[in-house]
Amino acid sequence: MALLNQTYTARDHMLDEVVHLGEEIIESRNLEVLRENANLNGESFSGKMSKFGSEYAKWYAHHFMMPQHVEQAIEDNIVYVHDLDHYAIGATNCIFIPFEKLLRQGFNTGNGSVRPPSSIMTAMALVAIIFQSQQNSQYGGVSANKLDFDLAPYVAKSFSKYFRKGLEYFDEGDTEADYGDITMSRTDLRDRFPKTFKYAYKETESETLQAAESLVHNLNTMSSRAGGQIPFTSINYGTCTSPEGQMVISSLLTATMRGLGSGETPIFPIQIFKCKQGINQNPGEPNYTLFLKAAECSAKRMYPNFANLDAPLNLVYYDPTNPDTEFATMGCRTRVLADRFGRNHLSGKGNLSFNTLNLVKLGLEHGIALGRRKEADERGFYRELTHYMDIALEGLLHRFKIQASQKAKASDFMMREGVWEGGEHLAPDETVGDLLKHGSLSIGFIGLAECMKAMYGKHHGEDEAVYEKAYELISYMRDYCDRQSDIHDLNITLFATPAEGLSGKFTKRDRATYGLVPGIVDREYYTNSFHIPVYYDISAARKIELESKFHGLCNAGAISYIELNGNARSNPAAFLKIVQYALQQNVSYFSINHPIDRCSACGFEGIIGATCPSCGKSEKDIYIRRLRRVTGYLTGDYQTRFNAAKQAEVRDRVKHGV
Repeated sequence: MALLNQTYTARDHMLDEVVHLGEEIIESRNLEVLRENANLNGESFSGKMSKFGSEYAKWYAHHFMMPQHVEQAIEDNIVYVHDLDHYAIGATNCIFIPFEKLLRQGFNTGNGSVRPPSSIMTAMALVAIIFQSQQNSQYGGVSANKLDFDLAPYVAKSFSKYFRKGLEYFDEGDTEADYGDITMSRTDLRDRFPKTFKYAYKETESETLQAAESLVHNLNTMSSRAGGQIPFTSINYGTCTSPEGQMVISSLLTATMRGLGSGETPIFPIQIFKCKQGINQNPGEPNYTLFLKAAECSAKRMYPNFANLDAPLNLVYYDPTNPDTEFATMGCRTRVLADRFGRNHLSGKGNLSFNTLNLVKLGLEHGIALGRRKEADERGFYRELTHYMDIALEGLLHRFKIQASQKAKASDFMMREGVWEGGEHLAPDETVGDLLKHGSLSIGFIGLAECMKAMYGKHHGEDEAVYEKAYELISYMRDYCDRQSDIHDLNITLFATPAEGLSGKFTKRDRATYGLVPGIVDREYYTNSFHIPVYYDISAARKIELESKFHGLCNAGAISYIELNGNARSNPAAFLKIVQYALQQNVSYFSINHPIDRCSACGFEGIIGATCPSCGKSEKDIYIRRLRRVTGYLTGDYQTRFNAAKQAEVRDRVKHGV
């Protein structure tokens, strides 16, 4: 009888937990839960419905799925399992989509087949459809790693169509004659049929721009995920030097600068301009003017960000004859280039999952901040760090077994259409494990700055000796990942975690344990990954120098950014100078933050205080949309979409002088 009563009590307690979760969502009592993802309106009907499923799935994984050691490490507030709501079902994280293959061969969405496109307008429309189809096969970002190369053939198809039309219109030649491949680089055709060539070029240019504008609008309006969530899309471009590829790049930048229907800054797709010496970094190089245009666009719209193909980490597998080996990112920062099984390219694979370590708590337990010791206990710190890295890895490996056991039909479009490379060869009931091994499992970290402060009394931006300690720590973590990759024969990588929903979770619980420790647990958030704290007064150049070395250690991805002092649109020369300096310092992935405020009354966009400088209306009377970047991507008004911790971080951001 006592045993039955104990069983009943345990079950009753679990039921109470589930009921409490539901009540918090229904009544919008826990905004931290509802605003965990800034790309999701958790207070909407569809957002709440999504949260019901999400929070129960997390609860289920906690109670019935995860290894006990992992569950205890979470309870210890040292390990965090990202996207826990997808743990039990075995979904994967993100992917680079092989657009070249899907567009060339055509594809099936599950409801019907789609023919290969015959124009750039149709091709860009299909890019949006492919993004939309793939995002339901996973839970993270969907990205194009070389969209300029992928779309260039369809610019050529449109040009050929207009060229033959122009031959008839201007009566310059035989429309039925065989002219070979009709492309924009055919100077012989330009000289022989000047009116036709000029007409075809102008018409193709117009169509490509319209197609780019349509793509940008589509990717900002297709709320196809549960909760009215816009799919997390990213596009990388910048290195295709054919006239057709250059037109794709230029049109995407122009469309982005023009903005959405009323001129608003587009949130999606995340855009990344790939920078490469010899291609677009110096005057006289074929895409240099496009790099300048990218900097102009970023100064106006905060996109594109900049990927550095010349960073040593990104040159290892670079093949100048194969654009699929060029470094690209999922947008937030994720990097998946290397593969111990030989697929050292990007399209057709992605990250599988990642777990993050709270370095701050380890620093508090073994450092000098709490007054327990006069010198940091480094030996104890590293012993415990290794212990929790083992546990974080145990969680990743356990989750990988669940993912690997899934049948191909579970991820549907991704496997059936070969979005994940090789998936098209699997029968619907075959498991996907042999393919998923090409993806990556990542261990992340947060709060390096506060960890150093807890250990030694200063963070790595304040003291050179502490900086060396910080670098040694992240080097140790990278070495651990490399060793474990060899032991388990899997791609285990180190991630500079993009802590969005996590940014305040560790902090809140540590504050309950340790109180408001000055300079460490006295804010609502911990500093992102290895970054110099946003509140620390430092020049842009110095911040870039200090953070640049860490990029080479974080082979799962990292980002650095600075907060520009003043209106970026009014000083394009300074903006360009900062980007080029970051590239020279071997920063792998870089962006520049600057405030973009928009007045709903007059449409003015720029820096707005309490009163619009254009129409003079006060924020008390009108809505002023304040766009900011969070973990590598933009979101709507940070005051309504960011959680409290990220709002606090935005308020604390110091502007960096050039």
